[in-house]
Amino acid sequence: MATRLHRAIRESESVKIALFYGSTTGNTEDIAELIQRSLLHDQLDLYDVAEAPLLHVNDYAHIIMGIPTWDYGEVQSEWEDVWAELDSLDLNGKKVALYGLGDQVGYGDWFLDAMGLLHDRLVEQGAELVGYWPVEGYEFSASKALTEDATHFVGLAIDEDCQHELTAERVERWCAQIREEFNRG
Repeated sequence: MATRLHRAIRESESVKIALFYGSTTGNTEDIAELIQRSLLHDQLDLYDVAEAPLLHVNDYAHIIMGIPTWDYGEVQSEWEDVWAELDSLDLNGKKVALYGLGDQVGYGDWFLDAMGLLHDRLVEQGAELVGYWPVEGYEFSASKALTEDATHFVGLAIDEDCQHELTAERVERWCAQIREEFNRG
């Protein structure tokens, strides 16, 4: 009986997901909370990178990171403050999904660049990235967040400035996608 209980506890811990985000205006935090509701809130722990060290990733096999792009392709300030911590993470064996916020009209030459920069750093640290998102339905000039074949973003693309009305449905679809991808061997 005790063995079954311990196995159930271990299995329930292994499905926990951590979501790290940085948010200046509150939009990235709002999306984090939307993702949390979609992925069963008791299975997802939220961490604001301004308050929690990134080393918490060591406690999870499944991780989501949310990052907005600022101005001309820049990393948001809270992420910038912890950027060096990314080098100390060992993400081997961890599945990571990204979501990024940007303005495809006002900053179409840098749409979601910060998400692309974060993606590259995480790959360097051994993460297995999941949750790539199709580019259909977006209009932008350039992005560092594109896959090599430019058919997908390296994570969920959110534009609260120009496509707010599509956010809830995109988040719901993406959460279903990463739920499957997190559960694959």
